[in-house]
Amino acid sequence: MWLYLIAELSALQQVVSLLTGLNGLPAVIVECFVTLVYTALGGFRVSFITDNIQGSMVLGLIIVGVITVGVTTDIDHSLIPRSNYLEPSLLGWQLIYILPVAILTNDFFLSGFWLRTFAAKTDKDLWIGISIAVAAIIAILTLVGAGGLIAGWSGVLGDPPEPTGIEIFQLFETLPAWVVGIVLVMVISLSTAAFDSLLSAIVSTGSNDLFRNKLNIWVIRGILVVVFVPTVVIALKSPSVLQIYLISDLISASTIPVLVIGLSSKCYWWRGFEVVVGGLGGIFTIFLFGLVYYDGDATAAGKLLLLEEGLYVSDWSAFGAFVAAPIGGLLWAAAAFSLRISVLWIMAKKNGTRFDAFDKPAAPDATFYTGGHTTDGVERDNFGRLDDDGVERSAVDVKGRADPSHNGTPQHAE
Repeated sequence: MWLYLIAELSALQQVVSLLTGLNGLPAVIVECFVTLVYTALGGFRVSFITDNIQGSMVLGLIIVGVITVGVTTDIDHSLIPRSNYLEPSLLGWQLIYILPVAILTNDFFLSGFWLRTFAAKTDKDLWIGISIAVAAIIAILTLVGAGGLIAGWSGVLGDPPEPTGIEIFQLFETLPAWVVGIVLVMVISLSTAAFDSLLSAIVSTGSNDLFRNKLNIWVIRGILVVVFVPTVVIALKSPSVLQIYLISDLISASTIPVLVIGLSSKCYWWRGFEVVVGGLGGIFTIFLFGLVYYDGDATAAGKLLLLEEGLYVSDWSAFGAFVAAPIGGLLWAAAAFSLRISVLWIMAKKNGTRFDAFDKPAAPDATFYTGGHTTDGVERDNFGRLDDDGVERSAVDVKGRADPSHNGTPQHAE
């Protein structure tokens, strides 16, 4: 998520500089400050509200952009064959594999998606929301992708067109000044919509996963403010937004395949040890692949870990990295699992104790906070008792469990 913060700020700085010719640093600082203030005051709930507003502005950006580009942009038909956009290419075939792996695994790392998933009141609401989002994303990505084609065929990217990673904004730069102003405002709104979700997700992850809710939430937010300083510096120095995303994609491609194994109730014997070893092993496997691919050149293999050449290469290096990451992660995790089980078996034999590594653990207690509780049809925030760690807990309905004493209604867990 920290890499995504860097990518958001880096993209904003580049777009502001491109469209206005001004230094993008002030815009980055203002976005950080404003987003941090309203997120700190309103929490994740305010992110839902602002996302609706910002989503409407994004829709406006799409409408204005499509109409203006269609009216003012002229296509140079001689550039169509020279661009080779419509011709099959090695990269095109590679992306059929790279993009699904990169996007699917990376989304598992984004706590903003998980927070929204668990915030859904019912499974039906979740499916409705996902369906609407999928339809909207398909339409938006189609239009944005077509914008890249139009930018190349209109001569904005040179002759022949050269990829830059911000093609659509280079196309917007050629539009009338009043359109550029509208686009700039809506781009900042879009960036803010993603940025506040990442902030909320990082605060939630830091509070719950790292400190187990033992630190005051304002302490976590204070730490986040301190982290902002190197984040802004790195974002301004970052040469490519795409490279930042690719680095996070490689990390997730190494880690997520071994992580999802533990999500299955049938794999109750899977442990965090395998996930950690598998994730690190997947990254190390990319380096090993680079050594083989570049004939022992450790420098080139190290650069492959950062994908410094990006995706726009005419060889198999990037594709091989995305193949090595998940496969290597799974192999290292399997080796770690075998090692752990072997050690436990040897220790059990040595100590004369029962080997219980494959015993199914007991179900965990359903103790968590949901923020809402209804007993008389009126929804209210319910802050129940403080546990031994000082964390506020509430009585919640456990899905699928019924208590006869409650006449068939869901049982409350505390």
